Parts: sequence; C-alpha cells; structure tokens
Amino acid sequence: MMGRTHALTGWCAGLAVAPFAGVTTLAQALVFAATTAGFALLPDLDHPGARASKLLGPLTGGLSWLLRKASAWLYAVTKGPRDERGKGTHRHLSHTLLFAVALGFATSAGTEAGGPWAVAGVVLFGLLLAEDALGDWLLPVSGGAVVWWVYENNPNALAELDAVTGLLGVAVALGCFTHCLGDALTESGCPFLFPLPIAGETWYELRPPSWLRFRTGKGFENGFVFPAFAVLAVLLIPGVWTAMVGFVQDILGGTAVEADS
Repeated sequence: MMGRTHALTGWCAGLAVAPFAGVTTLAQALVFAATTAGFALLPDLDHPGARASKLLGPLTGGLSWLLRKASAWLYAVTKGPRDERGKGTHRHLSHTLLFAVALGFATSAGTEAGGPWAVAGVVLFGLLLAEDALGDWLLPVSGGAVVWWVYENNPNALAELDAVTGLLGVAVALGCFTHCLGDALTESGCPFLFPLPIAGETWYELRPPSWLRFRTGKGFENGFVFPAFAVLAVLLIPGVWTAMVGFVQDILGGTAVEADS
C-alpha cells in the first residue's frame, strides 16, 4: 500500500477510535487522528527508500538501518521450516501486532516520564510523517487544532497535554496496526500475527482470498481505495456527518413545505 493511503487510513482509524479512547473535543480528535495518520507510516521505516526513513535525513536513516538489522536478526533466529529464504528486513519486525503494541506502551511510558514536552515531540513527529505523505494542507489543519486546544485549556495547556500520555500510546499503536491491516490486503500480505506459528511458518503472511487483494500503487488503490477513504476522512470528523444530515433534512423539509403550499 502506498504511503499516502497508509496515512489516510490511519487518519480515518484515529477519528473512528478517538471517542472510544476518551477524546472529548474536536481539537483533540484532530490531533489524535493526525498522530495516528503519521504513525501509520512508521512500520515502513524498515525500508531505506520509505518516506519515514527519509523524513529527517541521517537521523531517521540511522533508525531505519538499526531496525533492518534488528529485524534480520530476529528473522534468522525465529523463522520456521517453511518461512521464505530471505533477509527478513522489509515487512517483518515492524509489520507485526507485537511491534505495534510494544511501541504503543513505549510511547505511553516515554511521554509519562518526559511530560508535556515529550507529548509535543510525539505529536510533532507524527504530524511531520503525515504531512509528508498527505500534503501541506494537513499542517494548518492540525496546527490550528493544536492552537485551538491550547486556547481552550489556557492557562493549563501543558497540563492538558500531560493528561493525554496514554492516548498517544493508543494513537501510535493504532497507526502501526492500521498499516499492517492495509499491507495484509495487498498481494504480498503481512505477517502481523508473529510469533504465532501458522502452517509451519513463524512469519506467515496473512492476506485475504486472491480476488480481494490488490497491487500496491496500481489502479484499484489509486482509483477506489484512496478516493473512498478520502471521503470517509471528512465524514468521520466530529460534527460533519451530523451537519450534513441536518442540512439534507432542512432541504427535504423545505421541499415538503413548498409542495404542501
């Protein structure tokens, strides 16, 4: 799946899950979704050419190198008798549910220890990742949401940020897991249930029947998947669906009144 589609599905997942995670305001929902969108790109840090690997130059490039080395080592010591003969770098360690949960817990622990500035760092990194994939429009939207959030909670904005440390862990884990689900729909599949052995493979690539799979960056993804999630990305913003329903009802109500008269 292309980076922009990963980010967009992460945005939608963030908006859908935000109410269940305890997010109560529109500004918080937008920040939560932007973070999820960004971290929906992070698993591809295991590829040197990915957006996540190139984002901050040598810094993210070095992290990509370390992740590939760790993934290759883990693959070598855990692969089953029927696993593929390969290096075990791309679509391995970082493309697992275990990785998503571990990074989510690490984010929660790190932001709790580091306080509001650590929270701001995680949000900013996620926002930069998402903006790199989806475009510059996301900066004023999410930046405005942050300013709105600060304004709503002034003078306790930093304390409010400090109170969402657990939420960021959920956003990070959700973003990574959404990435895995997206890759599982492609031809290559995704081994996100590692280390659960399936059919003699520790790194079994889960994927749907062949007629439900699509090729990354080809016609179905570009012509249907991305546009569909682009529409959903707007409809899931808190208040948009209610406003649209109310608008349609007003039009239908007005039409009915005219017909009666």
